[in-house]
Amino acid sequence: MKKLLFIITVFLIQNNIFSQRLHQDIAKEEGLKSLKLFKEFLSIPNDALNKEDISKNIVWSTDQLNSLGFKTKLLSTSSLPLVVAYKEINKKLPTIAFYMHLDGQAVDGTKWNQESPWAPVIKKYSGNKWEELEWEDIYSDQNEDLRIFARSSSDDKGPFSMFLTALKILKIYKKQLAYNIKLVLDFEEEKSSPGLPEAVSNYPNELMADMLLILDGPMHFSGKPTLVFGNRGISVITLKTFGPKTPQHSGHYGNYIPNPALRLSQILSSMKNEEGIVVIPGFYDGITLNEDTKKILNNVPSAENAIKKRTKINSIDNVGSNYQESIQYPSLNIRGLQSGWVGDQARTIIPSSAIAEIDVRLVLENDPEKLMLSIKDHIKSLGYTILDSDPTDEQRMKYKKLIQMNYKISYPAFRTPINSREGKWLKGLLKKYYKTSPVLIRTSGGSVPISPFVNQLGIPSIGLPTVNLDNNQHSPNENIRLGNYFQGIESFVSILLEPYQ
Repeated sequence: MKKLLFIITVFLIQNNIFSQRLHQDIAKEEGLKSLKLFKEFLSIPNDALNKEDISKNIVWSTDQLNSLGFKTKLLSTSSLPLVVAYKEINKKLPTIAFYMHLDGQAVDGTKWNQESPWAPVIKKYSGNKWEELEWEDIYSDQNEDLRIFARSSSDDKGPFSMFLTALKILKIYKKQLAYNIKLVLDFEEEKSSPGLPEAVSNYPNELMADMLLILDGPMHFSGKPTLVFGNRGISVITLKTFGPKTPQHSGHYGNYIPNPALRLSQILSSMKNEEGIVVIPGFYDGITLNEDTKKILNNVPSAENAIKKRTKINSIDNVGSNYQESIQYPSLNIRGLQSGWVGDQARTIIPSSAIAEIDVRLVLENDPEKLMLSIKDHIKSLGYTILDSDPTDEQRMKYKKLIQMNYKISYPAFRTPINSREGKWLKGLLKKYYKTSPVLIRTSGGSVPISPFVNQLGIPSIGLPTVNLDNNQHSPNENIRLGNYFQGIESFVSILLEPYQ
């Protein structure tokens, strides 16, 4: 009987009739085997500001792809290079590109609850805290809720490792890709991919494809397969106000010399009302949500309670009537403030300056340059003279209110129609495989720098997130849930075997 079952199993595999159960078993089995290599990859630091570390990541990733029969090429830019890996099955078949980034956010090791962010560890949630386990515990029966803690475990080395494992599964079971594939590996996404627009202009043939899948970002909190049809763009702004040229004694000069931190606070507070709505004229121009759009947004399972529980907040801003509506609008976020000293270093002084770092998430309807000018005009309306560098002594003496404003438009937003050919193909194959409709996200709140693919090359782009929502990406104690890792492998196997119709 056992021999008969074995023969049937081999027959199913060889004839490409994978059942969902069989897919899951294979994905988990090969996923477990791949974790040793994944651990090795996570142990290579990947801060995009460190070119030596990035070079090691480039070598490691290209070696892996070359071993799987890919042709790899470095696309040089004035910044760091991109890697393109290509495997052609048949010139008559379409080509689907997969975008991933392999750099990570900078780390503060003192904030991590382990020896090093580059020394991956296994943890499980026990009681009210995460408990570190032995690495061998990944082989336990109840391992899907275990997590690997390391920088870039979810963002974005995890999806790359899943994808490599899916390719290895096809190789082991002698399965053919359903189309030609390209991998586009970005090594400075976390610093806004300054070389990507240049690469699109200089290497259009190397980057051209029939569609682009973005393997980045977290799944919907429900755990259902998720498709993301757009991402907001991003601009960054630095504001700096000025007080005395050097810090002054607050006892001698309090009530006399204006405080730059207070002035900056007043500027920032003037930009939004108490509901969290930006009141700068023109900030939301051109954005309307018709009934069809609202229907798409309302079909996404509500995340409100889950977000509140996970982030431990009570009140929310009221830019939209729910979470999905809120991310269809541009946002203005204060990401950092600095002035004087705090804590044990606090001093009774009037600081000489105050700095605010701001990010503005852009939507498709925005004119990014116009939006930046509207913010500048708002600051001018408060009586400020705006400079693009520190003031001279003459300027300090001439103007009552001075502020330095510098901004950079990193990249605009993009959006692919949900009912496009590409959308229908992905929705159909995920529904066929998982026996449930995927969650369809019209626009994600986050940003990925692939808009040049859409705008210049005309390639429709859709996000296929696989990692757990609570992964702490960009933050200390980033992690990936093993169950998501296995499911991601499973999804990629299914996609790579499904003809692009």
